[in-house]
Amino acid sequence: MARLLLPLPFAAAAAASASASASSLHLAASRLRLPVVSVARREGLFGARVGGAVGAPARLGRRGLSAGAEAGGGSAAQAGTVVGPDEAMEWVKKDRRRLLHVVYRVGDLDKTIKFYTECLGMKLLRKRDIPEESSLTIMASKVMTSGLVSAILGLLLRMVAKTVDLIKAKGGTVTREPGPVKGGKSVIAFIEDPDGYKFELIERGPTPEPLCQVMLRVGDLDRAIEFYEKAFGMELLRKRDNPQYKYTIAMMGYGPEDKNAVLELTYNYGVKEYDKGNAYAQIAISTDDVYKTAEVIRLNGGQITREPGPLPGINTKITACTDPDGWKTVFVDNLDFLKELEE
Repeated sequence: MARLLLPLPFAAAAAASASASASSLHLAASRLRLPVVSVARREGLFGARVGGAVGAPARLGRRGLSAGAEAGGGSAAQAGTVVGPDEAMEWVKKDRRRLLHVVYRVGDLDKTIKFYTECLGMKLLRKRDIPEESSLTIMASKVMTSGLVSAILGLLLRMVAKTVDLIKAKGGTVTREPGPVKGGKSVIAFIEDPDGYKFELIERGPTPEPLCQVMLRVGDLDRAIEFYEKAFGMELLRKRDNPQYKYTIAMMGYGPEDKNAVLELTYNYGVKEYDKGNAYAQIAISTDDVYKTAEVIRLNGGQITREPGPLPGINTKITACTDPDGWKTVFVDNLDFLKELEE
């Protein structure tokens, strides 16, 4: 199967210093593969190396190294355990976490690359074919059911109308013309890529995270908020109810929306369950300790779908889980992440 990692377009003012820390789109079912970047750009992710250690950057300074990571020289320590709810909550708030990328499957990789590079201004970072994973070969879009009935990606752009015109010229689908959001001033538009994935284009100035949000629909908003706070260590950034259109949203993340990619949890009145299809795959989040992460997730009612440990062949430590609504997340060891960047 083929894998693809694409960054999102950057405003010129932000590109030089922020590009290394931007979240990405990872197309097709995949293990966690990362782009090769320079030392300077690596330091932008997790700070400068001092005597072989990694110092936390300013933007992640409040989320210090976990005890297990410090004791093990940065590697995830299996011996370090989180005992009860209080200890778990304290540790997860200190763990250094950020949303790395979003993974989903496409039907025609070349067509998708062409659309993202020509219409959305993305750059192809790398492409890898993995024939041994034949069971995960990309399916034709005709037989793929879109999980994006329940998930929408948000992109920040400086000129939404110009992007929409380009998409139309290239034969793309525009489902909402550019214009102010109801009850606000932000200019937005909705488009679909060749596989039917929905993107909300939001007009905003320079930002280090053009992939601004991933929207997931949930059946119980209070339950979802509690899970992402306690199990994932996210903060509830804001919550808004819209009785006229019968939905409520909660923005969850590891920092302010203008500087970090966030999750938008959406509850539609009376809808308790969604058909997720087989197209949307997962989000990936970094952590100092995948073993402790799995403990905390279990403690808060999450289901571990892959036990913590190294991936065969590359030794990157990960763990995977599903939330109460069945959405999948993979957590990746921070220092293993950096080692992959050096390959």
